[in-house]
Amino acid sequence: MKRRADSSKVSIVVSVYNEQGSLPELHRRITDTMGKLDNLDFELIYVNDGSTDDSFSIIRSFVETDARTRLVHLARNFGHEIAMTAGLDHAGGDCVVFMDADLQHPPDLLQQMIREWISGKDIVLTRRTDNPDAGWFSTLKSKIFYKLLNTLSDFPVPSQFPDFRLIDRKYADVVRKMKENNRMFRGLISWLGVKNQVIIDFMAQPRFAGKSKYGTKKLISLALNSIISFSIKPLRIASYIGIIAALLSIVLGIIFTIDFLTSETYQFTGYGTTIIMIIFIGSVQLIVLGIIGEYLGRIHIEVKNRPLYVAELFLNDSVAGNQQNTMH
Repeated sequence: MKRRADSSKVSIVVSVYNEQGSLPELHRRITDTMGKLDNLDFELIYVNDGSTDDSFSIIRSFVETDARTRLVHLARNFGHEIAMTAGLDHAGGDCVVFMDADLQHPPDLLQQMIREWISGKDIVLTRRTDNPDAGWFSTLKSKIFYKLLNTLSDFPVPSQFPDFRLIDRKYADVVRKMKENNRMFRGLISWLGVKNQVIIDFMAQPRFAGKSKYGTKKLISLALNSIISFSIKPLRIASYIGIIAALLSIVLGIIFTIDFLTSETYQFTGYGTTIIMIIFIGSVQLIVLGIIGEYLGRIHIEVKNRPLYVAELFLNDSVAGNQQNTMH
């Protein structure tokens, strides 16, 4: 069903971590792009994820001069996924757009995304066709990440689909109700199973300033959290490993027994076999316990029911800045 632009409001959530070099250009391009959409109201929500540079001061200056700008200032670095969650919690629009602050998500694409939403689409995804900043090693890491994730997860998450996306309010409210600590936004959107969506291809632009904050360590952590959050397959694999180990032990036992009964020159003491089997079974047990421990650790964190983040919300009420504390 087609939506009315003149009675709609769009929330744009931008997660920021040490992006002082790109923020002025990003803000200019977003406001210029949104200004070309006549009769459409919007709010621009920056989530400062514990930046240690001048990002906070720069965004405060935006808030003080533009009543449409909000600042959600997290008390520390909670991570990209939590930063997007904080932005979603404070978004009041009829749809919510998520994007990064490094200008690799082109603001010019906002017009096309919003027009797709106005035409009736509930979710607008973007697909990155090329990334000039990604070397062969980064590309390989990404392929391994998605291959592992989609092999072990119950809900496939396609590759080359960044967090640059638009979600209609009715589905944004569903995602808001998901309060797990270890989260992956792309996986949560896939879990929704929304069919009324459209994909827009784009070529990622080179970083305007700074360097990527997503290293190998963070990628591994995201992969582990995503797999455990969306699947119990690792637990099943652990069970299969235990069954295979048990069957292998039985087969080896039968082989050695037959060899002992049929060979007149059998002199093998069994010492080596015993050592090998002890090491093998012990290793299997450690693997299985490690997998179970990961799940128990996540349960331990979730049952504490701590807030996902602690933040300060900075507003411009047309005259002066207004500040309030928020915890979610």
